[in-house]
Amino acid sequence: MLNTPLENAFLGVDKSLSGKCWVEKNYNERNSLALSQKFSLPEIIGRLLDSRGIGHDGVNNFLEPRLSSSLPNPSHLIDLNVGVKRIIEAINLGDKITIFGDYDVDGATSTALLVRYFNLIGIDCGIYIPDRIKEGYGPNINAFKRLINDGTKLLITVDCGTTAFEPLSYAKENGLDVIVIDHHIAEVRLPEALAIINPNRLDETSEHTQLAAVGVSFLLIVGLNKALRDNGFFSNETKISEPNLMELIDIVALGTVADMVALTGVNRALVVQGLKVLAKRQNAGLAALADVSRIDEVPTSYHLGFLLGPRVNAGGRVGESNLGALLLSTDSNDKAKEIAEKLNQYNLERKEIEANVLDEALKIAEERVKDRSGHSIVLVAGENWHPGVIGIIASRLKEKYSLPACVLTSKDGKMTGSGRSVSGIDLGACVIAARQAGIIENGGGHAMAAGFTLASNKLEIFEEFLSERISKQIQSQKIVPKLNIDALLTLDGATEEFVSLLQKMGPFGSGNPEPRIAFEAVRIVKASIVGNDHVRCFLTGINSKKSLSAIAFRCVDSSLGKALLQNNGVPVHVAGKLRENNWQGRTTVQFLMDDASLV
Repeated sequence: MLNTPLENAFLGVDKSLSGKCWVEKNYNERNSLALSQKFSLPEIIGRLLDSRGIGHDGVNNFLEPRLSSSLPNPSHLIDLNVGVKRIIEAINLGDKITIFGDYDVDGATSTALLVRYFNLIGIDCGIYIPDRIKEGYGPNINAFKRLINDGTKLLITVDCGTTAFEPLSYAKENGLDVIVIDHHIAEVRLPEALAIINPNRLDETSEHTQLAAVGVSFLLIVGLNKALRDNGFFSNETKISEPNLMELIDIVALGTVADMVALTGVNRALVVQGLKVLAKRQNAGLAALADVSRIDEVPTSYHLGFLLGPRVNAGGRVGESNLGALLLSTDSNDKAKEIAEKLNQYNLERKEIEANVLDEALKIAEERVKDRSGHSIVLVAGENWHPGVIGIIASRLKEKYSLPACVLTSKDGKMTGSGRSVSGIDLGACVIAARQAGIIENGGGHAMAAGFTLASNKLEIFEEFLSERISKQIQSQKIVPKLNIDALLTLDGATEEFVSLLQKMGPFGSGNPEPRIAFEAVRIVKASIVGNDHVRCFLTGINSKKSLSAIAFRCVDSSLGKALLQNNGVPVHVAGKLRENNWQGRTTVQFLMDDASLV
């Protein structure tokens, strides 16, 4: 979103075909040149570094991030030492430990990370992943009853628990110690737990608030490993060797990218180093998942976020909620292959369900949001929509309308919802405020995503509450939809060498978006529909013989898609990303078009 005057529109595009104002990212020309000269980098890399706030002292760590310099002392987190002490006590006493994880990728990777570590030091622990349909998100009393009856003495919740007041009170009353490892926004009051390790506690001073739960879990095992080492746990007498924690970091990279947390600071180092470990295919589950995903190249953050992540997620969305955690924690190649194939099938089912729900949701949204300027949020609800896909649908609506979007499914008088926000709007805080006001029964999240449940008869009040809060934020900050542009390029400059330079800025994701390049006044030729709703074309220059292959995804019925297909040689400005396209042993440059504007 944008709170900059429209007269600063890049290339004069104040309202593109997708309704966005194009804005060139701010950078200091003098600083950019200084960075380029000092570090022998091309000028455009210097500009990209400066626009991302990377100064002279941070260049080396950004371009070659290392955990040795990025990983903080785990003990700086409140309650981490308390949690470590209780885990060691449980190990010494032989207390049964169970990991209670969320059903998404962050939860699955966090669970698997802890399970794998405990297995490496000779400790068996249980896994409990709640069923999305039957139990909903996070800890619940019925699950705790079963765990207590099964003999669990220490429960470690991952990617959930920060707002689980009633279940954690029940646990305390019944002698179950709970350690919460989470990263979701907390409230002033915290639930009754032995330890709550969360960089987003309001009383926390950690600067590492961008960590996913799997990142926090990694800090826990780093701290635990050190404490065990100091206590002589790894010795010839115990016959237990100290684990190499770096061998587990591929799981951390997957959860970090898939949860869409900012790829800055320590997260960047975790992903860069994790991708190196992933390439070695040491984890049986990840190797099997890569096989069913047909990944036959060096893995990147793209593969984590768009190929591996969705398949791990599919178990929790439409299949069996614990499959992701089981896959990532097994050492059996046969078992890994079996689970990976199941997840791949569930992912295909998820896509089919998603397509059907999206079609219905778009019809409702189009009817409700005829005039985008009169709305601050897109909210749609349907009967018996699969709760496993509503988050994805919310993302699609957010992309289409450039507004925060919430999608709800109703059954037996209860509604479950998921929301996705745009830059500048803290949706998680709005949802928490609605829960505190008694409008919804449960809910939480972070700035860009939230989940919630409510009674069906409260839907109208909830929508009014969100609309009013979000509208005030939009008006006070003068926010309008925007598209950030990193640089203007000529078609002749779109070479393989240039694309290789751009990759030095990776891995890309939230907090470090892939550079978006604009081409001025190009022509569209040979536009055609590929797949179900993608448009492929070629870009040519007015005074240049150079042509560039381009594709715009999921756009056939949009203004962008129609303009591309109906273009009669009229010059257009286009914006998108440049990627390498590897096909049949040949590498070419391809342009992934995000937006366009008629000249």
